[in-house]
Amino acid sequence: MNFKTSSLLICTALSALSTALIAQQDTNYDAPRTQWGQPDLQGVWNFTTEVPLQRSSQYGDRQFLTAEEVAEIQAEVEAALNDTANEPDPDLAERGVPEPGERFVFGYDNFWYENVSIGEALRTSRIYYPENGRMPRVKEGAPVSGSGFLQDTDGERPVRFTVGGIGKDGPEDRGLSERCIVGMNEMPPHQPNRYNNNIQIVQNRDHVVMLSEMNHNARIIRLENNAPLTDDIRLWTGDSIGYWEGDTLVIETRNFNGMSHSFGSFGTSWDKKLIERLTRIDDNTITYDWTLEDPSTFTDKISAITTFNKTSGQIYEYACQEGNYGLLNVLRGEREAERRAAESE
Repeated sequence: MNFKTSSLLICTALSALSTALIAQQDTNYDAPRTQWGQPDLQGVWNFTTEVPLQRSSQYGDRQFLTAEEVAEIQAEVEAALNDTANEPDPDLAERGVPEPGERFVFGYDNFWYENVSIGEALRTSRIYYPENGRMPRVKEGAPVSGSGFLQDTDGERPVRFTVGGIGKDGPEDRGLSERCIVGMNEMPPHQPNRYNNNIQIVQNRDHVVMLSEMNHNARIIRLENNAPLTDDIRLWTGDSIGYWEGDTLVIETRNFNGMSHSFGSFGTSWDKKLIERLTRIDDNTITYDWTLEDPSTFTDKISAITTFNKTSGQIYEYACQEGNYGLLNVLRGEREAERRAAESE
């Protein structure tokens, strides 16, 4: 059985059980150092996880699964693998060619999706504050918009979600990832999505660079020249300033441009403040702990934790704009539909 197939089956079996991930820290671990004496966080790291962002109500305020719950989940996973490992999905295998006018919804087969973390499943949710592991209430009047993935959704420019769109009059009507501006999992805080959940960290004495595989954005964190930008300078991924607290890299990010959501499908990023903490806890694991505050969008802060897991692979070029024929054809197809409609009048 290949890894992708088992990943899909494990995700299916675990999703309803709200599993989570976090490796237990070895308090005696001494992280390797760079030539400047800083903890060495360099390498390619994967942040895929089957851990739900929000906690199922059955767990209340409990952050961790019991040993019995873990054993039960593992047994269900094994049973699911044994029952379905070699059975093709007939709806996918025999789907054939779409009829004219039929909406073809299979953009990617599940084979390509990354669903399961490398680490051990122990947590009940990634969010640990609020204490119920759920998102806080959204402020009244804060914009809320969802994805127009299968069909265009109502809305107006700017389009702040990543996938789908509100129309096809121009590229400005499409989502940020369709326009190759921001990838699905590229914006900090880094959250796993369908695939390409990899990030490469490069360090020197004065800077840390976090290179996202998705859309190949290189986020530069200043360690020395750390005067904040003035309020009139705004960036897609914000202005990031870093410093060390012992062996933990702390990153404070402000000055987002407001053209993306604050978090999820809520608000705008204009007043968003993000604090991320990266701590290498063993040779293959970095804990990634973040807190988001946005008084214009949420009634409380959000804190969550997950892991970056070391991989032996490397990141290859993500040529998004260079090969973005999808956006061109979406707009071209709409112009052709308009032409045909005009001819039939």
